[in-house]
Amino acid sequence: MSDDKKSSGATSVDAKITNPMSNDPTEKDPRYPIGKFRYQGPATEEHREQMIRNIERTPEAVRSAIAGLSEHQLQTPYREGGWTVRQVVHHLPDSHMNAYVRFKLALTEEEPTIKPYLEDLWAKSAENQSTPIEVSLALLESLHRRWVYLLRSLSTEDWNRSFRHPETGRLVSLERNLGLYSWHGQHHVAHITELRKRMGW
Repeated sequence: MSDDKKSSGATSVDAKITNPMSNDPTEKDPRYPIGKFRYQGPATEEHREQMIRNIERTPEAVRSAIAGLSEHQLQTPYREGGWTVRQVVHHLPDSHMNAYVRFKLALTEEEPTIKPYLEDLWAKSAENQSTPIEVSLALLESLHRRWVYLLRSLSTEDWNRSFRHPETGRLVSLERNLGLYSWHGQHHVAHITELRKRMGW
């Protein structure tokens, strides 16, 4: 499922995170193990801080989710027809780098039109098969440290700043985008942890 269209664990994961901007976690569709993203804004200051903490904890949650997996297990799709665990892990920094840039653009320009990316093709790229998982884990950790500094620097007014998505033509507020990526990390961690539960890993 495309990051750009989302808006239209075995719980051995130590970094338990919650998302006040989503609901319906009982959906059984394996594509959405914690339910689809729902924006329920405007958020309170406390809710925004909770979502920032979710983003802050995502790298730790991903590390915990894949701890001890063999190379064969990393090559296992999380569902029939879905990405492998390896692809999911490499996808996270790809996606979140784009999200970080969107925040920066919206904060420094007036309603900029962002550039989408073809996440399925990024996930299938040759370097995804050859790059060690640790490289993406380290990238995710550094990226999220920088991103959290940015998020905690925003004023109340900044959360209303927005960018335009060219596929829908709609403006997306930074607060909504915060909710989306607070959900997004948990969404993919749950892909892995639910696979581990099903497989007994």
